[in-house]
Amino acid sequence: MSDDPLYVGADWSSGSWVAVAFDREGYDHAAVFDEVGDLWLRYEERADRVLLDVPIGLVEDGGEGRQCETLAREVLGPRRSSVFTPPVREATRKRRYPAAKRVNERKAGKSLSKQAFAISDGIAAVDELLREVAEARDVIAEAHPEVCFRAFAGEPLEYSKRVAAGYAERMRTLAEFDRDAPPVVQSAAEATGGHDVAVDDVLDAVALAYTSRPGPGELRTLPPTPETDPTGLPMRMCYRSATPLK
Repeated sequence: MSDDPLYVGADWSSGSWVAVAFDREGYDHAAVFDEVGDLWLRYEERADRVLLDVPIGLVEDGGEGRQCETLAREVLGPRRSSVFTPPVREATRKRRYPAAKRVNERKAGKSLSKQAFAISDGIAAVDELLREVAEARDVIAEAHPEVCFRAFAGEPLEYSKRVAAGYAERMRTLAEFDRDAPPVVQSAAEATGGHDVAVDDVLDAVALAYTSRPGPGELRTLPPTPETDPTGLPMRMCYRSATPLK
């Protein structure tokens, strides 16, 4: 096995993690993990960077929320609805939507969308990993796939990823960023065949992996100087671009 560092992007979908990994030469492999702890065990020795598509760094209370969501909506334009406001930390631990919603209303003074609640298990699992494993904090960071695609495209995307035109738009964006992207997506889809993984989830994981891997542009964050949550985790979204998103 090679000792070259890996650069990983992973999308949380239907209760599992779809991971795509690059080494210095290009695409290395794709895999599916049931738990984020399993993902960390696979990559902790080799990964220089792992980007995950769930919120990292959570508010405990108050209605202001995280600045990175506000900025992401601004740069995404017509795709702004893909950015959900995450639950407060306590609400991510609730197993049922009504209980999580009550906690969020009490702590943040805001309701909780069902879309945000649907990813609570993934948020809580990553939060616990980063609070318990100090080494993981230097490797794992947050990235939103739509922000990554927006950065690659240089302009807001027009279509939802869930429609055929949106898939074609994102494939075209990746191919313009790297001409090898189409076969990478195909290889990743084949490697994850047999799992409950949608093709748009594979596409998101590939976008995060390209963002994680050193390449054109610089790795940047929304906001450029992020605040930290009460546990010291930075509240930011990573993206790769030659110039900052505005």
